[in-house]
Amino acid sequence: MSRSKYINSIFFILIAAAVSFTSCTEMAVFEKNTVIPKMQWHSNFNAKGTVNISDTGSQYNIYIIIRHNDAYAYNNIWLNVGLQPPGDSMQYQKINITLGSDATGWEGTGMNDIWEVRKLIFRLPKRFIRQGQYNFSIQQIMRDEPLRGVMSAGIRLQKAG
Repeated sequence: MSRSKYINSIFFILIAAAVSFTSCTEMAVFEKNTVIPKMQWHSNFNAKGTVNISDTGSQYNIYIIIRHNDAYAYNNIWLNVGLQPPGDSMQYQKINITLGSDATGWEGTGMNDIWEVRKLIFRLPKRFIRQGQYNFSIQQIMRDEPLRGVMSAGIRLQKAG
């Protein structure tokens, strides 16, 4: 067998193995981001979404995701984050997310002038007690109206450990 055919065979086997391994596993991550219209986040605009929880035995890390540009004027953002379990009312929590500092610059990952920050809401993973659809809502509660420079806001659930 020639060297190029051997390399192509190995490549094909690796691709087939990767597809078979990934197709048999359940996704352990949910992420939903909402685009902020014209990068002007009005206080009455909520980033919203729904996640279906079927595995109540697992614990989840819950992250807030903020994507902003260099024109964002602050090192932090105050949010009112709501979570509504199935058959219950929305429960809100005020959260201060650090986006950067004057000494070290922006946190997170960046490309050109766009930055994405993922921050855990809770120090320890949480378990969802009931199966079903959970609604979430993220509202900015800064003093600026509108708050400029935020491109999107969202939530990420990731199975812990």
